[in-house]
Amino acid sequence: MTVEKGASPSVEAALRWLATRKDGVPLRFLRDAIEKPASEAAPVLCSLVTPTASLPEATVESRALASWGLMFDEINAAADARRHSTLTAAFRVPPAPGGTAWKSTLNDRFKQLLLLPGVFGDPPPTTTAPMHQAWRRALEDLAGRLEAKLASLTGADWQPYIDIGRAAVEVVTGRVAWRARAASRGAQPVFVERMLVTAVMHRRTVQRRITERDIAACEDGVDGYEAHALIGWTHDAADIPVRALWACRVVASPRVHPGAPVPARLRFRRTLHKGERYTFVSEALDSRLDEEREWVNVDIDHHGIAPGGLTIQLNFDPKHLPEACWWYAEQLEFERTQQPPEGDPHLLPVGDGFVRHTFADGCHPREEYGIAFRWKSS
Repeated sequence: MTVEKGASPSVEAALRWLATRKDGVPLRFLRDAIEKPASEAAPVLCSLVTPTASLPEATVESRALASWGLMFDEINAAADARRHSTLTAAFRVPPAPGGTAWKSTLNDRFKQLLLLPGVFGDPPPTTTAPMHQAWRRALEDLAGRLEAKLASLTGADWQPYIDIGRAAVEVVTGRVAWRARAASRGAQPVFVERMLVTAVMHRRTVQRRITERDIAACEDGVDGYEAHALIGWTHDAADIPVRALWACRVVASPRVHPGAPVPARLRFRRTLHKGERYTFVSEALDSRLDEEREWVNVDIDHHGIAPGGLTIQLNFDPKHLPEACWWYAEQLEFERTQQPPEGDPHLLPVGDGFVRHTFADGCHPREEYGIAFRWKSS
């Protein structure tokens, strides 16, 4: 890629340049762009790194981590499985299919995606044409979302992305010291590499909750997943209908005693062997629109979620915006309802009603993680 003197490459051009490097991960080039103004990376990546100069006490490392953390967060937010897969290949986000390392060229990395069962068709394609098609759309979407964030983030707004970037670096380089605690005997036999939860609010309740899961089987013979439609609210837990959206079918909804959440068995398209990856999507619906929720919660009833693997995003009703939002991890129900003080890093900007948080640390079995909110007084 050639950049004319004085030109300012677009975010999309910067991302394309990063994706086509053969000899390094994105963070390396982001560092070079900040630290070495005469480097090839500096003029190409200026659209990605220049906004981080507003960081308080900015250093090369903190700015590079903030840029990479924002990219990593937006990559994880890609809801379409094909587009997400091409983004992880383009920017070398581990793990690579088959437990190997990502290859040097972009096309060779797309060839590795042929090992992903079901994502690009069943049987898988014989060429990388579907990957290139998904990549073009994914690149455009990612660039648009990054441009919006880069234009709005300033100063301390970058701090959460430094934490995300640092966690992502540990994953990429294999320096992950995090290890999930032991799961209980009744835990679902899967480990979640990535979980994206999107909650669509109507008034003050969660009308739709869409969950995309990328899992790895912890034993042979895994053929499904129990999805509990449990969303935090001010009363007792209640059952919410669950729908299968992708690569699974609802095959049973066992009866339970009144007041308990109803689990739905999501049957996979095939039985998994130990270590085998699988991606599927489900949705929970709630028709009781007069209820008032206080949080959106993820209960870890399996073997855990990888560091940086859990993202929760909320789309609030524009006529019913909360006065405050914050994320919580491993807290009692009473604790999660306590709004953090001003300046606390757990607070999340409400803005125009789109709120998202990626949990930089891994999520342990038998714990709960989520986003809580406080409504304005009527």
